Amino acid sequence: MPATPTWPPKSAPRLFVAEKLAAGAHVRIEGNPAHYLARVMRVGTGDIVILCDDVTGEWAARVVDTGKRDVTLEVADMLRAREAVPDLWLCPALLKKDRFDLILEKATELGVATIRPIVTRRCVADKLNLERAAAITTEAAEQCARTALPALSAPVKLDALLADWPEGRALFFADENGGAPAAAAFGAHHGPAAILTGPEGGFDDAERAAIRAHPAARAITLGPRILRGETAAMAALALWMGTAGDW
Repeated sequence: MPATPTWPPKSAPRLFVAEKLAAGAHVRIEGNPAHYLARVMRVGTGDIVILCDDVTGEWAARVVDTGKRDVTLEVADMLRAREAVPDLWLCPALLKKDRFDLILEKATELGVATIRPIVTRRCVADKLNLERAAAITTEAAEQCARTALPALSAPVKLDALLADWPEGRALFFADENGGAPAAAAFGAHHGPAAILTGPEGGFDDAERAAIRAHPAARAITLGPRILRGETAAMAALALWMGTAGDW
């Protein structure tokens, strides 16, 4: 017997869109996403594209028209509801652009709910292009088949983050000077949480003292080796997801 084709095709391209999706809706794709569909993936009328809206979930849509600068799709079937996301924030200090790009990408892949960048005294950068950062997280979500995007906020100074910290959310502080073993600390905690990681030069003594004095802070160690900023963020996220998250 002939094989039954998969629905939707596994090779179908995936895109996040801004509008809320529903069966029968028409979605017009413009700009770089349209170029990607029409010129890179070479979709034509009748082809399937997977759409996500970060609200309802993931949908299969058919191409109904391709123009020089846009592609029109008709939403067909809902494939998956938006995924449940563990209530975990990542609060990484800004790093050099290529290294912080890696944090944005891998944090999205690992399933973090929110990314709240911070600026510390030893940061080599103090600004973040939010539009570019959102493009990185969106592309990462598309590539790893997430149906939810992490919330992304503008960088704030460390003291502002601490002053405005929400009650009831644990702040796990990755301190190179030591603390409780991360896996044990994560496994013993139940409820909203965040992970704070430092810049290339680490936190200075005053910052470390301020963090440790905060009532929500819990100092943790990520092992016997000093890790680069991007490595610490990814290692801590993977440990948290494996012990307290949805792995």
